[in-house]
Amino acid sequence: MTPDAGSRSQLTRRGMLAGAAALGAGSLTLGAAPASASPLRAPNHRTRVVLAGTAGGPPPQDGRLGICTAIVVEDRVYLVDLGPGAVTAYAQAGLTMEQIRAVFVTHLHSDHLAEVYNLFWLNYGAPGARGAISQRVDVYGPGPAGEVPQAPGAPVQQPDAPTPGLTDFLRTAVAATAYDLNTRMAESRKPDIWNVIAPHDLELPDVGASTTNRVPVMEPFQVLDDGVVRVSAILVDHPPVFPSFAYRFDTADGSVVVSGDTAPSDNLVRLAQGADVLVHEAYDHDYFAAINPRLAETFSRTHTRSEQLGELATRAGVGTLVLSHLVPAGIREVRDAVWKRKARTGFRGDVVVGRDGDAIGVGRQRK
Repeated sequence: MTPDAGSRSQLTRRGMLAGAAALGAGSLTLGAAPASASPLRAPNHRTRVVLAGTAGGPPPQDGRLGICTAIVVEDRVYLVDLGPGAVTAYAQAGLTMEQIRAVFVTHLHSDHLAEVYNLFWLNYGAPGARGAISQRVDVYGPGPAGEVPQAPGAPVQQPDAPTPGLTDFLRTAVAATAYDLNTRMAESRKPDIWNVIAPHDLELPDVGASTTNRVPVMEPFQVLDDGVVRVSAILVDHPPVFPSFAYRFDTADGSVVVSGDTAPSDNLVRLAQGADVLVHEAYDHDYFAAINPRLAETFSRTHTRSEQLGELATRAGVGTLVLSHLVPAGIREVRDAVWKRKARTGFRGDVVVGRDGDAIGVGRQRK
């Protein structure tokens, strides 16, 4: 690690050889990892970032499950997004349902929303039930956009209410699964699922944001402060979706920012100023330019090229840059070494190419 980052975020090398000599204090190199690489661990840190799932996009991927990032403080878990397979990825990362305190949704695309309801539907239970969510969990995310993007000739679902927000989504999901819920409450004496789900549509500050002004210059606004973690959010640029959020988690050990989906964004840089860890989405432009130039052009407006990340991280002054929500997500399509080489451009801190189950420590290790 660089000396600046070394005092803030400690990483454990993936697949480190047993008996290898200790790494020097001034550097840490994370090499390209094969498909069977062991995940990073941070067992001696009070606060960790756990990359439960690291895939971007809805389709199933080779070696990665849907996007899901956990901020873990002692025994408390704060989740950001739950894409396809994320509930399984969460369990495989060694985290439990009882630990979850809040969920934060960055935007209402399927690969970020797919398992938000499943997390509760498949895992809730009566108070004290082992391995179940029996505690109230706050769920924060976008409210209704207000209008759909204009696309001549495109069909519109639910034309009378085409832009449901997060709370609408959860209410509709509960209604659609009412028969299952009712039979289980009758048979197993399960409680009302609304005992554990507390949805909140985020109210935007008065900055003039709208579907035609998606990312106005703004300051971060507070979402949650429970005495353990202070969470703030800001609008980022993921056209045509509105609103799209990035989140910052400030703890006693340090700060973590999760970008959500975004093109390079000054708002994101503002939110991430001085953070210990920046977890940022990435796509490989060269890969798509070679197979589908039109898609590559679309991605260039809606996502961030891996070679743009280093400059963004430097502008934000972060200690460690973590690549997640990788597109393409297949572990053999773009090698870790390629992701890392491109992301390091213009950045002197540590770079981690995320794999499912990786954990990055925040702050100093516990003695």
